[in-house]
This record gives sequence, C-alpha cells and structure tokens, in this order.
Amino acid sequence: MKILQVIQFFSPKHGGSATVAYELTKQLAKNGHEVTVLTTDFELDSCFIDPLNGVEVIPFHCDLNIGGLLISFSMNKYLKENISKFDIIHMHNFRTYQNIIVSIYAKKYKIPYLLQAHGTMLRIINKKGFKYLFDFVFGYPVLKNVSKVIAVSNEEINQYLGIGVPKEKIVVIPNGIDIDSFYRLPEKGSFRDKMGISDKYIVLYLGRLHERKGISFLIEAYSELLKQKEDVALVLAGPDDGYQDKAELLIHKFDLKNKVKFTGYIDTFDKLAAYVDCDVLIYPSILEIFGLVPFEAIMCGNPVIVTDDCGCGEFIKKANCGCLVKYGDVVDLKNKMKLILENPDVGNKLVENGQKYIVNNLTWPLICKNIEILYESCISKV
Repeated sequence: MKILQVIQFFSPKHGGSATVAYELTKQLAKNGHEVTVLTTDFELDSCFIDPLNGVEVIPFHCDLNIGGLLISFSMNKYLKENISKFDIIHMHNFRTYQNIIVSIYAKKYKIPYLLQAHGTMLRIINKKGFKYLFDFVFGYPVLKNVSKVIAVSNEEINQYLGIGVPKEKIVVIPNGIDIDSFYRLPEKGSFRDKMGISDKYIVLYLGRLHERKGISFLIEAYSELLKQKEDVALVLAGPDDGYQDKAELLIHKFDLKNKVKFTGYIDTFDKLAAYVDCDVLIYPSILEIFGLVPFEAIMCGNPVIVTDDCGCGEFIKKANCGCLVKYGDVVDLKNKMKLILENPDVGNKLVENGQKYIVNNLTWPLICKNIEILYESCISKV
C-alpha cells in the first residue's frame, strides 16, 4: 500500500502522538509499504527521522503558529499534485491545519482517510472557546467524511462518542510498545549519580508537566508518604507544559524544596536510565486515553501505580501488572507507594505479569497488523 501519515509535528519532544506515528511508520515500512510522512518543520528533530529508512518525510515550513495551529501554505501545492497517488491516509491528532487541508483534497480525489486523535478530542482544560469554534467550522466536516477513527481504549471511545462520532466508525486498537529498545538498558546507578540521589528510594513521574497530568495529586500524596517514610525522593522528569510554576508553589507549601527534583526534557537514554534506577513509577493522570510510560517502565523492570480512569488502567487491570488508585485519593496513593517500596516481591510479581502481557499483546508488529487490516478495509469500501 501507498500510505500517507499526517501529523503537525514530528519530534519526540511533543510526546505520545509523535512517538506513535514514528513507530507505526517504521513498522509499516519494515512490512514493505511505501510510507510518506507529511509534517512541518516545527521543532523538527533530524535525529528522530534519520533512522526511518525507506520513508519519505516531508517537513513543510511552518509559516504561522496560531495558538498551536501550525500553518504551512506550501502544503497545498504538494497535496494538489500528489494526493491521488496514495491508497490511504492516516491523520494524527484532531484540531490541526493539516487535517483540514488533507481532508478537503482526500474528499476531492476520493482517497479514504482515517483519524487517530490521541486523546485530543476533549474540549476541557485549555482553549475551550477555540476548540468549539474549530469543531463547528472545520472539525465536524473532517469527521463527517472520515472512514474510521482509531480509539486506543474505552476512555477514548467515550471521547469520540461525546463529540458525535457514530459508534460504527470507531475501531479500538491500542498503541504499541517497541520492545527491542528495552533489551539493552543503561547501567544501573547512572541516573542516581546524575540526580545526586544515592541512598534513597526514588518515586518517579515521567511526562509533560501539564495541569491534567495529576502532578499536584502526586506531590500531596508524596508529602504524606514522607511523614511515615523519610528515605524517599520524588523526581518529576519531563518538559514544562505550563504547570511547573504551580508545582513549585505546591512544593514550597508542603516544605519539600530539597526533596523533589525536576529534570526538564530528557532524551531516550536518560529516560531509560530513570526507569532503571527508580523504585516505583507513578502515572497519576486524569482523562488520559492510554499512556506508554507505565508500559515502558514495566519493560525496564519497574512497578507502576496508575489512576484507574486513564486508558492504560484498563490494560494494567486486565494484566494484573500494577496498582490502581482513584484520581485524587491521596491516602490510597500514599499507601500504595508505601506498599511497593516496602515489599519488592509484590512489585516484582506485577512487573513479571506486565512484561508477559506486553510481549504477547502490545508489540508493534502485532499492533501494525491490525492497522494494516483496517487500512485494507477502508480502501475496499471506496
């Protein structure tokens, strides 16, 4: 198949959707398909795209950035001249300029397209007015003509239904895990040395510092844990996404200044090193559709605690490979952290369960096969 992947940014700095698009593209190319990635040069990382052998990555210049809407006027000419050569189009994220333009040309040339929103359907938290306006003017036409949408969990099914996507258009395919990247891990102790933490347990949060990531919930539970167990450090690893100042205010409020460490953005090596050295990973997000981080931590031998209403919680529960807590239940999170830190055998058993589940259900070759079947189904109905 000739496949067009569409995403407004193509850099690991932007987290989940870019990583998923990258890994899917890599696997599709490995399976013999002709894959083109249409993106922008916004914070483009050449080191990210160089290993994609046999894939054409086309980064159009970002002429305007209007509140995160990355506009590339030169993309129109390319689509007009080339879109007819593709068999299927896979669009990532929902409210993007790229999706507007690509969907118009796809409709004109009768090329089927599907959408994978990566949790971007919600209108809560930020820019609510903009999101309603975008949906009314541009979003609903994109959804009207979409062949299928991909949900990664039951949580995301509800998000699609909530914006009016018919149930028959929703297909559930979870994100994949690149298990090959966990066969050779950094030496134990390297992250501890870098952070200056030698003789304490490490509780790790890894992800963007954003309001809906549950960081305030974690900080409060950590402050309660220290009242019973003093030899614990908290590391908040990841780039600021508008919440670090508020997190620092909470740290000051609970008198945790010398106990909590920020790393800022960390690359792949340091991320793996953090997983290897921490004692438990906390994923306290609310309304998260999936989340790769807990599964990456498990592949590095790390026990995890996740909120029960995020998408990955469905899989953690199914595989019995981690502890679940209700978002906002500070006492329960404190108790679960204490349980894992004081009972390594419990954590080891959960990790063992998780690694078996990931290898048997969530590898990219398995996930990609399901997406290929979906592509073929969409093409056959044109």
